[in-house]
Amino acid sequence: MIPEQKLEQIAQRFAFLEAQLNEGVAQSELESISREYSELRPVVEQVVEYRQMLSDQAEAEEMLADPEMKELAQEELQSLKSKLPEAEHQVMLALLPKDKADTKPAILEIRAGTGGDEAALFAADLFRMYQRLCEKRGWKLDVVEENQTELGGYKEIVANLSGPNVYAEMKFESGVHRVQRVPSTESGGRVHTSAATVAVLPEAEEVDIDIPNTDIRIDTMRSSGAGGQHVNTTDSAVRITHLPTGIVVTSSEKSQHRNRAKAMQVLRTRLYDMEQQKIDSERSDARKGQVGSGDRSERIRTYNFPQGRVTDHRINLTLYKLDQVLQGDLDELIEGLTAADQANRLAELS
Repeated sequence: MIPEQKLEQIAQRFAFLEAQLNEGVAQSELESISREYSELRPVVEQVVEYRQMLSDQAEAEEMLADPEMKELAQEELQSLKSKLPEAEHQVMLALLPKDKADTKPAILEIRAGTGGDEAALFAADLFRMYQRLCEKRGWKLDVVEENQTELGGYKEIVANLSGPNVYAEMKFESGVHRVQRVPSTESGGRVHTSAATVAVLPEAEEVDIDIPNTDIRIDTMRSSGAGGQHVNTTDSAVRITHLPTGIVVTSSEKSQHRNRAKAMQVLRTRLYDMEQQKIDSERSDARKGQVGSGDRSERIRTYNFPQGRVTDHRINLTLYKLDQVLQGDLDELIEGLTAADQANRLAELS
């Protein structure tokens, strides 16, 4: 059972914030107070419902002493006892610390791994899968950088994803995705295993990380499409090199100004991610059992074409609906991973 003191603290904090907003606060404080109030409101609603059920349970237990009310009280208690565990679980979920990155846009990076041309083709399949997921969710997908092969695969593709809860739903996709199938170039019909690496990073803002101008070198060059076609007549593509780390980001749309802004955004995000990875590695022992621990060398999912199945190894979930998954139907996987993450964090909270 959740301590009453904890529930009272939440109720008091919410009442305080509500009073602040009603009385009027300085403009400099309004945004932060309004945000906390909005975040706390659904928690308080869960707490109010849970506390009411506890109160109803106490009243029903008192009614047991009345012979005329005993039967009604027993029915009420039976109903409450069946509902209370779920109500308590929902309050516990509401009390879990929020990941501030969940509401941010995300940078999606997909790179071909072992398997040559087949790995690049699989990377393209993964990108299309996420494209379709974005369409289903109403998210916006904006390609920043791509390196396409002659067969239509991707050695690397980087895209910006924006929309409601993008990072919250996509963050568990980071890791090694493995495919087992007969490549189109295989004449003997043998099943090959290839892999691609997916990284999903919360988009960093300028306030998250500062990049001095002295730390970067910016080069412009001619932009070209797949296979060297559609070469621009102006030097519009932008390549930014971060000198301290050697990170290189390229963006090659027609607008040089837009390319510079997009490349800087990706660079900020990668540097921010490096800092987060450093922090995570320092507490790696505590994160080993967690879903989406951030270890991108971890094999997280297998797509088996001969058997038409997808297996997520972190939660031992196998779905025999490979075609639907590749069409962007990732709901069961996302929900399963989210539930497993919540269960792990609830265990830590307990």
